[in-house]
Amino acid sequence: MTMAGHDNRNGAPARPFDVTQDELERAVRETFAQRAAVPRPLTADPAGVAIRRARRIQRQRTLAGLALAAVATVGVSTGVAQLGDGSRTQQRPTVVLGDPSNLARPEPLPSGTGPAVGPSVAGTDLLVGNTIIASNGRRVTLAALGPAERVQRLPEDDGWLVTGVPTAAGRTLWAVSPDGAAQVLLAGADVITVAADGRQVAWRDNEEIVAAGLVSRELIAPVRTPAPATAAPVGFVGNAVLVRLDRDRPGHVLWHPAAGPVSAGPDRRTLAVYGALPDGRLVGQVTGSGRAGCLALLDPSNGFAPTDSACGAAVSGDGLGAISPDGRWLVVNGRADGSDAALLVDLSRFGATVPVHPAGPPLTGAVAWSSADEAAYVDGSGQLVRLRVERVVAGERATPEPVPGTDGSNRPVVVVRS
Repeated sequence: MTMAGHDNRNGAPARPFDVTQDELERAVRETFAQRAAVPRPLTADPAGVAIRRARRIQRQRTLAGLALAAVATVGVSTGVAQLGDGSRTQQRPTVVLGDPSNLARPEPLPSGTGPAVGPSVAGTDLLVGNTIIASNGRRVTLAALGPAERVQRLPEDDGWLVTGVPTAAGRTLWAVSPDGAAQVLLAGADVITVAADGRQVAWRDNEEIVAAGLVSRELIAPVRTPAPATAAPVGFVGNAVLVRLDRDRPGHVLWHPAAGPVSAGPDRRTLAVYGALPDGRLVGQVTGSGRAGCLALLDPSNGFAPTDSACGAAVSGDGLGAISPDGRWLVVNGRADGSDAALLVDLSRFGATVPVHPAGPPLTGAVAWSSADEAAYVDGSGQLVRLRVERVVAGERATPEPVPGTDGSNRPVVVVRS
């Protein structure tokens, strides 16, 4: 039986599908217009992300600042407690690696104040009180520091290293920037020594000797080693630390921080080391047949064995002295004409006898060579002694000169160049 009507396959549809081109375009336009009129949420909100990130960074900085403040408070409190306690058995030196913005900065001097600069300091940089007086007359006022024993210019004129005098709490090492801002690098160290090039520092810390590099006025990569109770660092030979095994007995050893702990070597004769010659040999003082020591050229690679010695010069045993930049001259304390004096030694004619010239009054601290021909030091009265090699060789002794702004309680300190 056949059903009446039509189906989808062979009949006409109940709703017509004929759409003109104009009608289709109009429908598309209406659809896009409706969608554009409805605001859709963004999958990412750049402004919100930036705001949230800034708030998070601010919270982190606040927390870090509070933590640093807490550490600083504890450190200061501990330092005060240690200074008040006569015992330093458990004390450790403090290595400060803080934010440079936290440096102690000097107060500006009013015009016309401070020590005067006269001709007596020409050619020599001095520390007078808390002011560096450069040889060209420029003055740099430092932040308040304690009494200083040694001042050394940093490489590339990047400021100064100032070593404090020994106190009941130990020694302090400050790094001072060119504008006078000071930062404590070490506090409470028993002994501090700085390499001649100003790039390494070694110190005694209780039962250990420590060596570290010095970069951008900060100590880096410290290396510690146990050491005998009587041993102390007294200088550097290349990258090795020169260690005196006992201050009351002769004998030195080189400690290579990368090689192992300090151990006694064969040297039992060396009393002092004044510096190195261009060929690598060291100039020092060794024990002689009598009570007086002898000047000697030492081989550091062979246990400080003397390669040559001169026992005719009457040098003192205080260990003070320094070699000129070209390795030609040595200024050292000794005796001349029956009295104590600084001596100028001609190292180029070193032999069984060596030419020695009385140079001036005895030196009391570091010798600052401003050139290969001129040196300066401070004598026992706190006056500046500037010696010129040609005049001393000609028989003229250097005459002490007062430094303006100094007195017996405020002695100047010569600045040693790196």
